[in-house]
Amino acid sequence: MANHTLSELQDIMKRAASFEEYQEAAQAHDELSGAQEWKAKDPSKDYDYRLIRKRVQRIKQARVSGDAAGLMYILHEGLHGNLGNIASSALNQHAKLGTKQLIEEFIQEVCGALDFIYQADENEIDFYEKLSFFEETAQAFGRSCLMLSGGAGLGFFHCGVIKSLVEHDLLPKVVSGASAGSIIAALVGTRTNEELLEVIKPEVIQQKFKQWRIWQGFGKESLLDSSNLENALIELFDLTTFEEAFKKTGRHMTITVSPADLHQYSRLLNAKTSPNAIITQAVRASTAIPLLFKPVQLKAKNRAGDIVPYIPNRRFADGSIMADLPFERLARIYGVNHSIVSQTNLIAVPFLARDKRDTTGLVGLTWRYAAKIAKVNSIYAFDILENLISHRAARLGIHKIRSIIDQQYVGDINILPSATFANLKHIGSNPSLKSIQELIRHGERATWPQLDLIKRNTMISKTIRDYLSKLKQREARLLSEHNGLRVVNN
Repeated sequence: MANHTLSELQDIMKRAASFEEYQEAAQAHDELSGAQEWKAKDPSKDYDYRLIRKRVQRIKQARVSGDAAGLMYILHEGLHGNLGNIASSALNQHAKLGTKQLIEEFIQEVCGALDFIYQADENEIDFYEKLSFFEETAQAFGRSCLMLSGGAGLGFFHCGVIKSLVEHDLLPKVVSGASAGSIIAALVGTRTNEELLEVIKPEVIQQKFKQWRIWQGFGKESLLDSSNLENALIELFDLTTFEEAFKKTGRHMTITVSPADLHQYSRLLNAKTSPNAIITQAVRASTAIPLLFKPVQLKAKNRAGDIVPYIPNRRFADGSIMADLPFERLARIYGVNHSIVSQTNLIAVPFLARDKRDTTGLVGLTWRYAAKIAKVNSIYAFDILENLISHRAARLGIHKIRSIIDQQYVGDINILPSATFANLKHIGSNPSLKSIQELIRHGERATWPQLDLIKRNTMISKTIRDYLSKLKQREARLLSEHNGLRVVNN
């Protein structure tokens, strides 16, 4: 691709049929734009390169000396996800692939240090000291989550995102979904990687959801008939509970639902908060768009295996109304401190360019703070209205609108469909095979530019948790062997 101009290379990246084609064009773009020279130079005002350089030197010295205890001290001392501002978005604006070589070297050295500690002679660092180190480090460093937004028919864009992440072994263990995103999140949480790649194929998706929108008419409980949607969800998830799904896949899958009445907050349903809840009903509730579909009664399995109401006398609806991206609560439950967002919610459009990570310069800062002031004032106005109006239905409507405004719609890494009118046709229509193929292809293409960043931002936490998992498995075997010997001795 040596003879192409920068604009031609950008066009190739935009229209690439595979990640390999995208990657080749991106590398050529970095060569031509001068980004490779930028990567090779340590100094930059956007991060503390002196701190990172010193940290790399200390880690290397400890490894050369065979000092596992020293490495543990160094990592305990200052390991976190944004040490020296290395996760600054400003550093991602210079190159199509990669970042400063010093930052990439730091990440590799940390992962090498973790491997060194894991492999260390247990006469020097015993097993339980290693286990304690990796448990503490995992807790302190945190982990990434993937959040899939609402978006009605446009939500099948998430399938392309998932496909790309699975193929590159970058799918986080913590996944949440709201509304349309809840369907895809539930697929992730109930299936192995191999099963997942099969079920998100365009032919399978189109067959399951080809008639999700059936007009029912006015004068009914809802404008749309939910029978076909319910049947599709039953076929996909049957009577599986959140706990059963977690035991199968090891994935922490969360479905968000919103209450259909006042004085209630959105709920996050997962293996920790609601282990016995039925996934099918949770997804059905999360996809119950107000007016279009009626609210849903959640169900659960009791200890005898019978299906019973869950949270009786309450009905739940569209999860994206109150918790499209429930980052703060995922952080509390799962120790998440970094988010990847696949965002297809049209409501989110006004907020997508207002995030601190995406705005620079005086104009950008002005727009961001103007948007923040407008948001705060809008919330205040709706709070006043809700207190002045006594009509229950009107108050509920105001409360829901307030909840929509009072949300965060962006994450640390955002994967978005192109903002074109062509995408609007997907939102409320029954999907054709062609439209599903288009959405999945768009999801893949939108993910490719982010893969390098996702890998870089998740490599350390993934390494920590991989070794922690191996140590915990070994601990379980040791306890089993110990208990077996105790039984024999008795």
